[in-house]
Amino acid sequence: MKNSLKIAMMFGAVALFTACKDDKSPNYQYMPNMYESVAYETYAESDAFNSVNAKSENGKEGQIPPDGTIKRGHVPYELPNSTQGYEASKAVVNPFPADKIDMKKAEELYVIYCAICHGTAGDGKGKLVTQGKYLGVPNYKDRQVTEGSVNHVLMYGLNSMGSYANQLNREERWMVSHYVMQLKSKL
Repeated sequence: MKNSLKIAMMFGAVALFTACKDDKSPNYQYMPNMYESVAYETYAESDAFNSVNAKSENGKEGQIPPDGTIKRGHVPYELPNSTQGYEASKAVVNPFPADKIDMKKAEELYVIYCAICHGTAGDGKGKLVTQGKYLGVPNYKDRQVTEGSVNHVLMYGLNSMGSYANQLNREERWMVSHYVMQLKSKL
């Protein structure tokens, strides 16, 4: 009798707790704004930026970044895309030590992006040149180039050559520049 009463009470408690569960309405959440944030439309009106201390009191959700801010991990390139910038770039020194540069990776990048025109030896006889698609691709031996000027050309492009700033990050551009100088020394 005692056991059957305990079993009946246990089934009753289970039935009571499961009867209250409703899958369509969630349980209470502690600080629900942390889980379900308020969605703002871009450039929509918002009271969040209408305070007395705010520098920009335009009441818009999308704010302009403060002056002088840069993207995390980005190092700005200070020289302009001009003849004066190119001449100034000749004095710029590679910020990455030569013994820390992965020459195998630098060679791979050169072959992918540069060898099609400049050739694997840097002699200006790449596949596109030998097929007659482009003419006048320079031989590195004939040019007065430095690592800084090669980096500048990779950043902005020069003459028929386009910019590789979107394909190569800062470190990769300097790796290719160092590799070009090695090719030049072998010619």
